[in-house]
Amino acid sequence: MIEEYVGNLQKFLKNRHPETLLILGSGLGRLADDILDKQVVSYQDLGFPASTVSGHAGNLIIGRLGAKEVACMQGRFHLYEGYKPELIKEVIAAFAAVGIKELIVTNAAGSLRADMPAGSLMLIKDHINLSGKNPLIGPNDERFGPRFPDMSNAYDKVLSSRLLDIAAEQGIKIYEGTYLMVLGPTFETPAEVRAFGILGADAVGMSTVPEVIAAVYAGMKVLGVSVITNLGTGLQQKTQSHAETLAQADGAAVKLARLLKMYMEEK
Repeated sequence: MIEEYVGNLQKFLKNRHPETLLILGSGLGRLADDILDKQVVSYQDLGFPASTVSGHAGNLIIGRLGAKEVACMQGRFHLYEGYKPELIKEVIAAFAAVGIKELIVTNAAGSLRADMPAGSLMLIKDHINLSGKNPLIGPNDERFGPRFPDMSNAYDKVLSSRLLDIAAEQGIKIYEGTYLMVLGPTFETPAEVRAFGILGADAVGMSTVPEVIAAVYAGMKVLGVSVITNLGTGLQQKTQSHAETLAQADGAAVKLARLLKMYMEEK
């Protein structure tokens, strides 16, 4: 499928040459509003599967953010939707094949720390994969990446440092932490939240890790930011819901959009 995706992407890219791919998480689609001179292509037209989750529009937007051209996935493929992990490898590898060199990945996540409340931004410094899935399982084609990619700098330290500097200059508070992925689609139990904290995680979600693995495999540099939409089960009294996730993400998206726009200006 990689070659097919590459052909479809080239057909729509034409004379545009974005080197950064931005993936927007649940409720963060409004970040695409800041992209100028945009061309919107549905996933269906690219041969991608449909995005089935509320808050994920299922479009690829090609345009300019800050000083740079970008390709923006307005919606992602979650494993809990029933997609096979290798789909994510194929999509990301296709983007690498058409010239994407950097992935900026965003998500909505639950906080595992009482001092990191809903509405916060967290720079992802590392991750823990508890999904039991990996997009690289199966036969490997060395044309697209190595059999055993090194994950020691999965979230690029140079890119992360640059974002932290910009946040400090702009007066935007941003936490740093480790993102833990579970398969979902259920929210976590109180016991799971306690266990994840013991493992060293700061936030939990149901996405991102397969994309990052695939990006590192394909030779991309990765920058990751979580929007904290709720406190984990047991850290707050109210019941968790996807509606709350979307509402909190919408408010924090304003800060994230400002931060990423400045980041693209600085490059």
